[in-house]
Amino acid sequence: MSHISVLLQESIDFLLPHGPVDRVIDGTLGAGGHTRALLDVGVNEVLGLDLDTQALGIAREVLADYGERAHIIQGSYRDMRQHAADLGWQQVDGILLDLGVSSMQLDTADRGFAFRHDGPLDMRFTSADNRPSAADLVNSWDADALADIFRRYGEEKYAGRIAREIVSRRPFERTQQLADVVSQAMPRRDKSGIHPATRVFQALRIAVNDELRVLEQTLPVAIDMLVPNGRLAVITFHSLEDSIVKQIFKDASTEIIAPPGMASIEEKEAIVDLVTRKPVIPSDAEIAANPRSRSSKLRVVQKRA
Repeated sequence: MSHISVLLQESIDFLLPHGPVDRVIDGTLGAGGHTRALLDVGVNEVLGLDLDTQALGIAREVLADYGERAHIIQGSYRDMRQHAADLGWQQVDGILLDLGVSSMQLDTADRGFAFRHDGPLDMRFTSADNRPSAADLVNSWDADALADIFRRYGEEKYAGRIAREIVSRRPFERTQQLADVVSQAMPRRDKSGIHPATRVFQALRIAVNDELRVLEQTLPVAIDMLVPNGRLAVITFHSLEDSIVKQIFKDASTEIIAPPGMASIEEKEAIVDLVTRKPVIPSDAEIAANPRSRSSKLRVVQKRA
């Protein structure tokens, strides 16, 4: 399945409310769909970042006709300030982050992200770094540590039970091996709805790539890099990501003024305004065309002038 950009028109409309701007960062370039749309509506230059070598190869083909307007760099959005500085950019007009795993990653068995396609149990966004793979985690961590990440990152209510079964049945090398054991550990009555391994695989992917901590560190940097009235748009795919984005946006948009005689209260200026008070979600038509968009949410803030 080719990757379909989620909430594409909504992202463009909210990121560019007054039409084309000069410089935008697409921190999650993927196959280049959002960047192509940004360039097509007249954005002068886009810096596209992604760790995924396969995605970058596709993006370079998709964006080849845009020449020097498209700056394609292999790197993490956590390092966007440095990558922008390398181009001579100090501030930008807009930043877009489309979080989560692309259809290309999910549908490529060798990447080890999905339980529906048997492959090596990897889950790293890039194997270029030396971070442990999902197999390293499930084969070396004790049951308590595994249960903790299943609970925290997967919101899995049978975390302890699944972790103990994994420890008793390891080692694991393949995604299907792990998915089968997780499924067997689940009570039969709870095997309806989503695949039993969904939450465990999500938790492992988040842990392997340190996704939530990277997001928490990146959002304040992204806000700081915006020009006055510049916008930051973030698309999330599960409640853990969305709650982080919601909280950081709320904190950045909250002003604290100490009442007279209450000097002990630390004052704080709001640095952004909430553009979307409630998250924007995909239309029924988009969900029908791309079922993987169903859990996506878009939140947007604007830097105060």
